[in-house]
Amino acid sequence: MRPPGAAIRQVMGPVEWGLLLLLAVVWGGSFFFAKIAVGELPPLTVVLVRVALAALALNAALLLTGRAMPGDRRAWGAFLAMGLLNNVVPFGLIFWGQTQIASGLASILNATTPLFTVLAAHVATTDEKITAPRLVGVLAGLAGVAVMIGPGAFAGGGDTVAKIAVLGAALSYAFASIWGRRFRGLPPTATAAGQLTASTMVMIPIAAVADRSWALAMPSARVIWALVALALLCTAAGYLLYFALLARAGATNVVLVTLLIPPSALLLGALFLGERVEARDLLGLGFIAAGLAAIDGRLPQLVVARGRPRPELAK
Repeated sequence: MRPPGAAIRQVMGPVEWGLLLLLAVVWGGSFFFAKIAVGELPPLTVVLVRVALAALALNAALLLTGRAMPGDRRAWGAFLAMGLLNNVVPFGLIFWGQTQIASGLASILNATTPLFTVLAAHVATTDEKITAPRLVGVLAGLAGVAVMIGPGAFAGGGDTVAKIAVLGAALSYAFASIWGRRFRGLPPTATAAGQLTASTMVMIPIAAVADRSWALAMPSARVIWALVALALLCTAAGYLLYFALLARAGATNVVLVTLLIPPSALLLGALFLGERVEARDLLGLGFIAAGLAAIDGRLPQLVVARGRPRPELAK
């Protein structure tokens, strides 16, 4: 599924950064919409609705564009593994965790994904080895997220098991980014539709047994709209962006989106809900910007270049 010789961009360009920022905005709303949904529906049912609606939308997009997903067993085995790592396990853990802890705290814990991915990519790949700037950058980004949310989020912020569950989701996302490298030869629509279709097939019996989904009361209009946004915007559209970025920038770069999700939610709240931006929020954004620059590689290269003697002065 991955064409031979396909190379990723360790140092992201304007297109990659644009995709990353857009994905952060799209996924920044997922914690908000999920929090609304799990207020009335069981977490596993929310997972089922999210992946099923998104799968229908993406399969319809494939039909309209005349494209088809691979039909061989090997491809669907890969879709199934990706669906488990990128949908079933993390969605279930995060949604359950959000029944116990605040969305802000869940986003902090989810932002550990890049650290897990840097370590996993170092072990599992040959072209995404860990470097000192990348490790420092990830740690700086995590510090920025923690500064923005503040220590109050951790004071009585929910059950310890729920926090561990969201961390488990971050670990699952890290493995999904490594596994997803094999899909670079497929159009993003086909890859996203394949993994979400496989996830739907897994979740139908699980939700039926665990939640008796067919017997649940009809949710409110507010929850229905939240589910639609969660499925079509945060999932269907989000994964098109995700796989396009993964193919261009690699596993370590694509999970930087988890560092941008909390600040994107903050900015959306300030612009559309009149929420106040505090000094610590701006400080946190500074940490995150520095961390992203270190991981991207441009800042260290610029420092090294400035430290080298100019040819005309080295005579």
